[in-house]
Amino acid sequence: MIFKRKLYDDMLRWKQERNGATALLIEGARRVGKSTLVESFAKSEYKSYILIDFSHKSKDIDHLFEDMFNLNNFFLSLQTLFNVTLYKRNSVIIFDEVQNQPLARQAIKHLVKDGRYDYIETGSLISIKRNVQNILIPSEEQSLTLHPMDFEEFLWAMGKENGLNFVRIFYEQKKPLGVSHRTIMHDLRLYMLVGGMPQSVDTYLEYNNMQKVDAIKRDILKLYDTDFRKIDPSGRASMMFKNIPAQLNTNASRYMIETAIKERRTDNIDTIVSEMRESKVVNLAFHTTDPNVGLGMHRLMDAYKMFIADTGLFIALAFWDKKYTDNIIYQKLLFDKLEANLGYIYENLVAQMLYAAGNELYYYTFPTNKGNTNYEVDFLISKGNKICPIEVKSSGYKSHKSLDAFSEKYHSRIGEKFLVYTKDYVKDGDTTCLPVYMTGLM
Repeated sequence: MIFKRKLYDDMLRWKQERNGATALLIEGARRVGKSTLVESFAKSEYKSYILIDFSHKSKDIDHLFEDMFNLNNFFLSLQTLFNVTLYKRNSVIIFDEVQNQPLARQAIKHLVKDGRYDYIETGSLISIKRNVQNILIPSEEQSLTLHPMDFEEFLWAMGKENGLNFVRIFYEQKKPLGVSHRTIMHDLRLYMLVGGMPQSVDTYLEYNNMQKVDAIKRDILKLYDTDFRKIDPSGRASMMFKNIPAQLNTNASRYMIETAIKERRTDNIDTIVSEMRESKVVNLAFHTTDPNVGLGMHRLMDAYKMFIADTGLFIALAFWDKKYTDNIIYQKLLFDKLEANLGYIYENLVAQMLYAAGNELYYYTFPTNKGNTNYEVDFLISKGNKICPIEVKSSGYKSHKSLDAFSEKYHSRIGEKFLVYTKDYVKDGDTTCLPVYMTGLM
């Protein structure tokens, strides 16, 4: 199925505003739906298009990019090979999986300057970075990131065309949803289980069977594991990725690399973590030493928490060693029987929702008055000239000691403080208790 994606509107703005002055690079993890989105856009917004899939192409296509001196010949050859007529300023050429042909990406500079057609590229960031070392990266390139389907896109796929429209109204009016809260939470728990990878969503819609969905998610995780082994053949990136659920479950104040890779060797780890982050498969929340506007200026690059970009994949990875039939998390989550010690699933979900809404992720810890224990603010976001601390609870429990201590310590810097939990909207003093499905509306 072709699903409605929010990035489509951003692509349309690029087409209208840039009018061929730049190419468009759609970044994102593998299997998030880049190719499907781009081809759908080309069919709807242009008179004709040519899609060159560099993961499956002939040698004749490769040879075209070895000599770009005569663009008339290049375009004539393309039209002949694909049996497609190109129309000046009304056709687009798509370089799909462009990482597999670096010369095509290098050619963007000259193609854009020529101005006859539009150009859209897609590709896996891991491979893009690895394959461009000996080419000139085009400056005539605008990039957009496609994330896994967010909760509203998931609702659209479920046939709920109004998405979160009425939820936004209640959020803006600062009112609880009442009887509708239970329905939205059920939809959210289903979203957590299925995830936002289009193939998983498509499988759920076709079969209404979570075992088949789980199999698809595991296939995607195996694909990512293969990619991480390309980043680091020693397997450390793979081990760090697989250890994400266990790391969050320990509630440590940062990702403990030594625990994940089980060895003292940590050389080149910074590069590995950077490339894992650039792959868009994981999201990183950095510890900030000064919780103030401009959080990025005070982040600790070696103190971070690591999350999986799709919570559906997170659940499959968390229970990787169990067969689907033994994976009781599916039943417990769907019927709201999740124990408190599995609350790290909600923490991963909130990280995903905040990041998809355009927020960089930061957190903050500071000591209590009781020996070696710390308060921890799960996430910090900035709004205007203030910061908003966020604490995540997997239940309806409204205790928020960390928020209160943080508010007392930094009261002049705080705009609004949020407790994100599973119950309905309510104000508890100066703390906004926010149902988790409203996270992206902050």
